[in-house]
Amino acid sequence: MKSLIILVVVLFVVALIALSLSIRVVTQYEKGVLFRLGKVVGVKDPGLAVIIPVIDRLIKVSLRIVTMPIQSQGIITRDNVSVDISAVAYFRVVDAVKSVIAIENVHAAINQIAQTTLRKVVGQHTLDQALSETDTINADIRKILDIATLEWGVEVTLVELKDIQLPDSMKRAMARQAEAEREKRAKIIAAEGESMAAAALGEASDTMMAHPLALQLRNLQTLVELGVEKNTTIVFPAPLMSAIGELGAFLARESAAVPSPHPTIANEADTSTQPGQLPANGRVPDST
Repeated sequence: MKSLIILVVVLFVVALIALSLSIRVVTQYEKGVLFRLGKVVGVKDPGLAVIIPVIDRLIKVSLRIVTMPIQSQGIITRDNVSVDISAVAYFRVVDAVKSVIAIENVHAAINQIAQTTLRKVVGQHTLDQALSETDTINADIRKILDIATLEWGVEVTLVELKDIQLPDSMKRAMARQAEAEREKRAKIIAAEGESMAAAALGEASDTMMAHPLALQLRNLQTLVELGVEKNTTIVFPAPLMSAIGELGAFLARESAAVPSPHPTIANEADTSTQPGQLPANGRVPDST
């Protein structure tokens, strides 16, 4: 009786061990590839899967998107500039059987091919293109990776350049270029402002010439603005053209008022009088 109980216990333990070896649980984000005597016989969906112990082998494959950083690569661009570029790739398994059979380690394979593809694609672009056309470079890298990885049952969903390290000399050159570009824009803006100001001043001068009192009103306004600042000395410029005209008229009047510098000519005119007329000085000449 005792030996029977021991036998039942042993059989129960063996049954529990066999049950534990034959039951597998596949989670929602996985697929189970079932091998029977080394041959693929099917794919197990998420849930409870029963296999034959020792004969069957179930390999679980995750279908979630995997984030894989691509370590920094020393790359020489098409214009012979050395840069260090790192990136990140996102991929997921779309065919569980191919990902197990076609390649030994899909993660390591994608990491290596992503590094070589990054160097190849960036090396075909110049530095300016690598800095400004990152979307195009990302699309090219993804396209090349998809061609290779689809045979492994893997789809690359996204590739992004993460960091671009430039040499110090190139950073200084780009800083000087950016500074020169800003100075150019500043000079262009200043020139446009001067042009607009000159046009506005021309229109204002035309208006003042048509209305002379406008210039006087502007002078008075300037005096008021200076008076607000409580200055002790005010230097106010007079209109140049009017001042020159007044100065010319003054000189003309002064030159007309100066007597003739040749008196002998006047004396001869006085003596050449006709009979019966008084000379110009009003004196009667002496008959003696």
